[in-house]
Amino acid sequence: MRFASRSSNKPARLLAVLALGASAVLLVAEPDDPVAVAVSVSLAVPAAVLLILEIIRSERRRHLLAERELAEEAAALESLVASLGTIAATLDPHEIAEVTRREGERLFDARAELLSAEAASEPVDGEVLIPLRLREDDVELLRLVAARPLGRADIARALVLGDFAARVHESARLRVESEAREDERARLSSQLVTAEQDERRRLALHLHDTSVQALAGIALMLDAVQQSVADGRAEEAETVLASALRRLRETVRALRELSFELEPVVLRDQGFGPAVSALAEQLQRGGRTAFELDVDAADRLAEEAQAALYQIIREALHGAIRRGPPSRISVQVREVERGGFEALIADDAPGERRRASFEPIIERARTVSGETSIERGDGVGTTVRVRLPAYAARD
Repeated sequence: MRFASRSSNKPARLLAVLALGASAVLLVAEPDDPVAVAVSVSLAVPAAVLLILEIIRSERRRHLLAERELAEEAAALESLVASLGTIAATLDPHEIAEVTRREGERLFDARAELLSAEAASEPVDGEVLIPLRLREDDVELLRLVAARPLGRADIARALVLGDFAARVHESARLRVESEAREDERARLSSQLVTAEQDERRRLALHLHDTSVQALAGIALMLDAVQQSVADGRAEEAETVLASALRRLRETVRALRELSFELEPVVLRDQGFGPAVSALAEQLQRGGRTAFELDVDAADRLAEEAQAALYQIIREALHGAIRRGPPSRISVQVREVERGGFEALIADDAPGERRRASFEPIIERARTVSGETSIERGDGVGTTVRVRLPAYAARD
């Protein structure tokens, strides 16, 4: 705190000191002379009174100046608190630097400018550089150019302002990221529900068009067998019954394969690699498609991620066979940078231009925060690329 100097009215004080000194000299020189004593007393009393009054007036003036400086300091601190409140009320992290700049101009009656660390130079007279460290916005310094030199108290307030702005910026950034993650979680939850509904719908349509129709046909064939037996046509009944039995076995095998695809026991009991190999063997049965599998890296995935990736591969392989049949299908799972995983399913079947054909794959990938890209060849060949982040891929 800067206090005012003592009173500059020195002549009166000097005169009083001289009078006191003269009276002291007279008393020392003529201690027994009544006239000298009277003169000394007549000089000493007014001089002492004058000196006391001057001291009182000087101290009062000093106290008034100190009170004024304290009031100015309190006003400055109140203004700083108001500026901190203005910055804290800013919700957008990208606006905090600009609000801090305006508050710096208002607080210190100076021209304020935002600078990056690279653009900053050594301050000249009348300039002060205040660190903000808002690196996300490429702002690290606040330069104040004041008409009058800023004192130590002003610089301390500016440093408080800069440090507070940096903390508010970080809090606002974390709040925005938290809200974005919450929105993403809600979106993924909605997509998960939609994907489950679509999966149930696809499964119902598949069962209706395959197994239910087959069982209905078998029931009609058994009705014919019963009628043939009733009419005494035993040979005809035997032929129809054999055909019905053959179709029943095919239907049971199809249902078993469907059950395996939905929840393969080998995936749970033996791991990802054997499950994909069994799927490839099943699809290769009766066909000429060559499978190239390199999926050992998927064994390091979490159980949920393995199940989702298996279903993605299954959808991609069935899609390729429906378009083809292809002569070659390659399935590769590999670990990429930052602990993530990437799956590549490539085939040389005729290309598919309809994005709707790949929507089940895209939706399944989203349930585990995965990103999907489809690379189509020039009329032939399609590559499905699925990338899983580290936080979604591991336990």
